[in-house]
Amino acid sequence: MARSSELETLLAELGRSCYARGWTLGTSGNFSAVVSREPLVLTITGTGLDKSSLLPGHFLRVDASGKVLEGSGQPSAETTLHLLLAKVRQAAAVVHTHSVWSTIVSELGAQQQGVWIEGYEMLKGLEGVKSHLHREWLPIVENDQDMTRLSGVIETRLAESQGAHGLLLRGHGLYTWGKTLEQAKRHLEILEFLLEVMGRTRSTVNP
Repeated sequence: MARSSELETLLAELGRSCYARGWTLGTSGNFSAVVSREPLVLTITGTGLDKSSLLPGHFLRVDASGKVLEGSGQPSAETTLHLLLAKVRQAAAVVHTHSVWSTIVSELGAQQQGVWIEGYEMLKGLEGVKSHLHREWLPIVENDQDMTRLSGVIETRLAESQGAHGLLLRGHGLYTWGKTLEQAKRHLEILEFLLEVMGRTRSTVNP
């Protein structure tokens, strides 16, 4: 893993890239990475930040309970979810975007509580996937402003979907992660691509 000072630089670069792609407009989205496991320390974006000008100094380090250890300001309101994914998925990095297509697909698949993605060559960019014939289940979870309650629901849904590489919050956006920051970035790009393909295909078939 990169030194923690490098992590914040890399996360800031990722945040600016996501803004440029239209995935984190306004103050949406948040990014985190594990600094240490024992004890668990996370570096995460502060709340209310414009991702177009995200800098390393905009990150705060928090402990396993979300308490700020270093940095100024308040951590993202969704810190609890990042901590959960760092624990239950052993994620070294977690990224959350608010793209148009992830939001649309989260509504299209809401009744089924998820969407199947299959038949696309780009699926092979997901860790452990060797064939375009792979069926990827992307759970969709109802959004909730109570982060503790939402965290519990997500933990249950992920326990039911061990192979999932990400999840959608309904009407909200995409969460994905990786065992390295590079892997999390790759998963983000792959899933955002596939969600756009699905959304555009649905709109073409059912205009």
